Amino acid sequence: MSMTPDIKSFCKSNGADLVGIADLALFKNGWIVLPQNLLEPYTRAISIAMHVNNDIINAISDGPTPEYAQHYRSVNASLDKIASQLVQYIVDKGFNAKAIPASHIVDENNLLGNISHKAVARMAGIGWQGKSLLIISPEFGPRIRLATVLSNIPLTADQPLKNRCGRCMECAKACPASAIKNVSTESHYESRDEAIHLDKCYGRLSEFKTRPEVGALICGVCVKVCPSGRKLKGR
Repeated sequence: MSMTPDIKSFCKSNGADLVGIADLALFKNGWIVLPQNLLEPYTRAISIAMHVNNDIINAISDGPTPEYAQHYRSVNASLDKIASQLVQYIVDKGFNAKAIPASHIVDENNLLGNISHKAVARMAGIGWQGKSLLIISPEFGPRIRLATVLSNIPLTADQPLKNRCGRCMECAKACPASAIKNVSTESHYESRDEAIHLDKCYGRLSEFKTRPEVGALICGVCVKVCPSGRKLKGR
């Protein structure tokens, strides 16, 4: 019997806004994971999403505000707490589980984590991948943060959503680094270079990080301007 409803209910009761399940079999052929044997004990990835505060996002102009930097860290900490609680919940039921923290980078040179939270979220039906590489959810647009839990607990995988960006260029026009190439995809990009100039993006993020009131590789402009998030800001 699938334990999917129990898992999703547990996450939401502990603060998650969205929860989806991805089939890890799709990750075991060509996807970048660190270390390479990371996925061997697991069959499913649980994508956990939290909605970020609309007022804080709406206050962003041409770069991150101190309030956004503080909120970014706070939401990441909340996601990590939910993921840790979920791991214990799964282990107590006799299965294996491992939390992948929000925004945790293990390869600084290539800006890679253990596994792509965005790739997991897309495959778990949380949202589609936009031109900015952000996951855009029907509920909140790109105004979400993500964490992941890997497990061998029997769960029913969700299905990816159809890309809805269409001809929209708002993120590309607003990007302060001119890093977004305005290239569409029906499912996902084979590499980040297809969608963005990573060196331009990283260069501007590095500048923002040097601000004493920011101190993190964040921006937020493409999050703010996406119509999928702006039209829901009153929710």
